[in-house]
Amino acid sequence: MAKASREQRKAIGYLRTSSASNVGADKDSDKRQRAAIEAFATRAGIEVVDWYYDAAVSGADPVDTRPGFAAALERIASNGVRTIIVETANRFARDLIVQETGFRMLRDQGVELIAADSPGSFLEDTPTAALIRQVLGAVAQFEKAALVAKLKGARDRKKRDTGKCEGRKAHAEVRPEVVAEAKRLRRASPKTGERRSLREISAELAAKGFLNERGRPYNPNSIKAMIEG
Repeated sequence: MAKASREQRKAIGYLRTSSASNVGADKDSDKRQRAAIEAFATRAGIEVVDWYYDAAVSGADPVDTRPGFAAALERIASNGVRTIIVETANRFARDLIVQETGFRMLRDQGVELIAADSPGSFLEDTPTAALIRQVLGAVAQFEKAALVAKLKGARDRKKRDTGKCEGRKAHAEVRPEVVAEAKRLRRASPKTGERRSLREISAELAAKGFLNERGRPYNPNSIKAMIEG
């Protein structure tokens, strides 16, 4: 029994109330939502480990601009819980475009969104949902094409002005201090003759604040290129 408890799926409960007149200790909006989420979680064998509430927040507001929901996303990013439960799809967002955009954002982050009253509602392929998905897909494709065209234009201008347009610079050109430190860390220990692995070097560089252009530790292949370059 104890083993099953340890392996129980975990989730966060999200509540939202639109009108300020429905917020307060004497109101039941948040209590009703909480009870519905808890009842569903119990049936589904899910443990709700935390709650986040946006009081007096419109269902048409983008989800990432809501203080409560933003805090829920920070909690998810820090502890690995990958499920959010809401009372109904409308509690997540009343505006269908906001709802679909928010759902896609969560899905892309590997977060599952469940409505307690209809667990499959965010996956239903209604005509309206299908249209919104097609529009959002078209917008994303347009933005990608526009970015590609913009980058190509910048490369073409540089080539026209300078006569060349190199790709990514060598590690030594970009961060010489990183390369020097990577090579130092790779040297064999004078006592044991052992060398640090590429992953160990990456971890030590990160601890010293040396990260790649995306703010992440260098991958082993990058470390290898630095050392051999």
